[in-house]
Amino acid sequence: MSKAVGILGTGACVPNKVLTNFDLEKIVDTSDEWIVSRTGIRERRITTDEEATSDLAYQAAQKALEAAGITADQLDLIIVATVTPDTSFPSTANILQDRLGAKKAAAFDLAAACTGFLYGLATATQFIQNGLYRYVLVIGAECLSKVVNWSDRNTCVLFGDGAGAAVLGQVEEGYGFLSFDLGSDGSGGDLLKVPAGGSRLPATEHTIANDLHYVSMAGSEVFKFAVRVMGNSAEAAIQKAGLSKEDIDLLVPHQANMRIIDAAVKRFGLSMDKVVVNLDRYGNMSSASIPIALDEAVRTGRVNKGDHLVLVGFGGGLTWGATVMKWAAKERRESHE
Repeated sequence: MSKAVGILGTGACVPNKVLTNFDLEKIVDTSDEWIVSRTGIRERRITTDEEATSDLAYQAAQKALEAAGITADQLDLIIVATVTPDTSFPSTANILQDRLGAKKAAAFDLAAACTGFLYGLATATQFIQNGLYRYVLVIGAECLSKVVNWSDRNTCVLFGDGAGAAVLGQVEEGYGFLSFDLGSDGSGGDLLKVPAGGSRLPATEHTIANDLHYVSMAGSEVFKFAVRVMGNSAEAAIQKAGLSKEDIDLLVPHQANMRIIDAAVKRFGLSMDKVVVNLDRYGNMSSASIPIALDEAVRTGRVNKGDHLVLVGFGGGLTWGATVMKWAAKERRESHE
């Protein structure tokens, strides 16, 4: 029988700088009412020029390690899910490994956009289940403000920066991750992307002059895709776990748009007290959204041992994913920030 794998501790970090909708009104042609009515976002956190993805990841990692009760030198593997790495290489995970002092840990980055943290959890679980590793640190971390065109009102209002972390390890039988559902549709890759900066379109005067190093999104198409796959993937994961919608104690969705979350809530017939929402304060933090929301739920006492949690998200790629877990970590109550 394979080992039961679960989350031993979580952590999160968001930058200190707050950018409100009223601040954005001074930058682009938009309004607080327009942003809130269409997205649910009221403010987001933004890094300074000196801060990078690894800085946020480091702070989140430290908190997760403390919550798990282990030290960095006990880690066997570090996975950083990000589309905004410090550099193309070395990986942000390598940078983090050195800074943490995790001397025996292997390390790599994983790119699955907003679904990255879920892909990371699934990957880490396999390493532990097959006995290769004991402790794996999974982090979703982004500095999306660095790749947002602040003159494009359709995208700049959506995104924020942050990092969320989880330490995975063996838990008691019957607890931990019960199922995963992961998917992709590369034919929709052009709907949400940063066109330049890779080997297809390396940086040139042309790519810079034409704003090709910023996020490009076909909003209405991504919205329709998200509403469909969020529900489908969550339902698939619940079915694989041998559970029903009525068994869900808490839904932790990717924080992209309140209308998308509302659609998922309606589909599952959940009351909002069973759904974690912090979109209004942080915006869409891509791979960091789910782990930060999870950490907030854990640290404010909304998650208790034995609860069934569903984590579900979607992102560029196009990608999607969901996991069902039976919470095994000890109960914790403390402030999020």
